[in-house]
Amino acid sequence: MTDAPKIGFAPFAAPAKGALVVFCDDALTFGPQTRKALAPSGDLVARAAKAERFTGKSGSSLTLPVPAGLKVTRLVVIGTGKPAKLTPQDFLKLGGTALSKVPVAEAQATVFAETAAGAMTAQQAADVATGARLRAYAFDRYKTKKKDDDKRPAGATLTVAVSDVAAANKALAPNAAIAEGVVIARDLVNEPANVLYPEEFARRASKLRKVGVDVDVLDVKQMRKLGMNALLGVGQGSVRDSRLVVMRWNGGKKGEKPVAFIGKGVCFDTGGISIKPAGGMEDMKGDMAGAACVVGLMHALAARKAKVNVVGAIGLVENMPDGNAQRPGDIVTSMSGQTIEIINTDAEGRLVLADVLWYVAKKHKPKFMVDLATLTGAILVALGVEYAGMFSNDDRLAERLTAAGQVTGERVWRMPLGPEYDKQIDSQFADMKNTGGRNGGSITAAQFLQRFVDDTSWAHLDIAGTAMGVPASDLNRSWGSGYGVRLLNRLVADHYEAKR
Repeated sequence: MTDAPKIGFAPFAAPAKGALVVFCDDALTFGPQTRKALAPSGDLVARAAKAERFTGKSGSSLTLPVPAGLKVTRLVVIGTGKPAKLTPQDFLKLGGTALSKVPVAEAQATVFAETAAGAMTAQQAADVATGARLRAYAFDRYKTKKKDDDKRPAGATLTVAVSDVAAANKALAPNAAIAEGVVIARDLVNEPANVLYPEEFARRASKLRKVGVDVDVLDVKQMRKLGMNALLGVGQGSVRDSRLVVMRWNGGKKGEKPVAFIGKGVCFDTGGISIKPAGGMEDMKGDMAGAACVVGLMHALAARKAKVNVVGAIGLVENMPDGNAQRPGDIVTSMSGQTIEIINTDAEGRLVLADVLWYVAKKHKPKFMVDLATLTGAILVALGVEYAGMFSNDDRLAERLTAAGQVTGERVWRMPLGPEYDKQIDSQFADMKNTGGRNGGSITAAQFLQRFVDDTSWAHLDIAGTAMGVPASDLNRSWGSGYGVRLLNRLVADHYEAKR
């Protein structure tokens, strides 16, 4: 976000320069402050709307350059549809849409936080500002040249006009922490693997100490002593040593059980000896999106001082086809003592998660565990890029995740688990094998993971379709989406955080 505009609040007032963004409903009705600001333009908006067949339906927009009677360089009108039907997610989208309609070259823009129903609440205005911030994100640190159209003027600002500036700023504080968590996750996913390898990833996660998170980094020697041979087997073909990062935020009552989040952190996945096709392999720099989400989430919870105890754990490896790499047919003993026959070295993420899940379950005894992983291409076949696949041994946890997804727009769809699928991963040589074949690939991967959670309440989110390479949206135009940070923050805030 090197050239993102500075976003802040100010009282309602017609701007004297820059762009003005206002909202109307599907009857082309404006709020009182907006009507006052537009009064000098007469019926200009109505005439332009008729000419352009603009009806104010949700997500539609109308742009008037150098509008007569106004001092601004352009007027943007965005439709909200029926104000009574607007949700918190809609206000985020309105902020993202507002920013997208202001040319990058514009040094100043003002957004009126008002619908046809009147001034937005402080929280709604904060959501608009947050949506604009998420939309402003761009990962361009490796571009040495930019086109003039892509350059935002130094000191560019986006002002959200509100009825109560102090209240809006107060509402924005936790939103800003969450948005920063999303940005951290996006940055991590977008980084190339030659820059972000396990040791560097661990170093960046360690920066969370600045916001009060306790961070422990375990090296290969320590993990070997713990018996994490499933995780270590994945990384043994790389010159980059594997790492386990355990993060703890203690914002709840002393001694209260934590909630736990676990992330797959394969910093690059060639597939190992079972090497992937060359086409599209560059995308495998994002195979650590689960770990990126956990780091971003831990930042969000700590920065907003969430009243809950949380453990975040990420297994960081690089899967390479070196002469020392793991082979198909190898058998490894996991930290749990269960043995695993390696059928395909490209089914590596579940091996990483197996040891981390067991470690967290036994050492921290959490209320529940949620793991996130870009685990299978099969989930893309099943759900596309609109939903993450969710598997769980706890109906209540699954219901809460589903509800959080509906509120935040980071949606999940529950997939089946059942002992019938275990037959596909039973091995004739070991306790299990690491892949059950093509049919039901996402399900058998989840069945594998379930063997390492013991009796802990658990949910697995397969985010292969939602974490990277998703279509641009109102809130994101980046390859790495930062998926999961807002979803899991909402889960914690709604159900596991002490009431203030």
